[in-house]
Amino acid sequence: MESGPEVFAGAAFALFGTALLVWTGVSARIGSPVADGVSRPVGAVVAVLFGALFTATGCWLLLSL
Repeated sequence: MESGPEVFAGAAFALFGTALLVWTGVSARIGSPVADGVSRPVGAVVAVLFGALFTATGCWLLLSL
């Protein structure tokens, strides 16, 4: 019964991380700023790192059932 919240959290983390990676890629490709008040390369790198971290955490939660 404890795997229900784990599945929800894993799906939420994986979806958010993937969406963050896609959004960052599209924003960087069209040249719009990724974060307000930050240089484009720094914002893109930080967003990609956090997107990968969230996606990996979500996959880890889903695979550790």
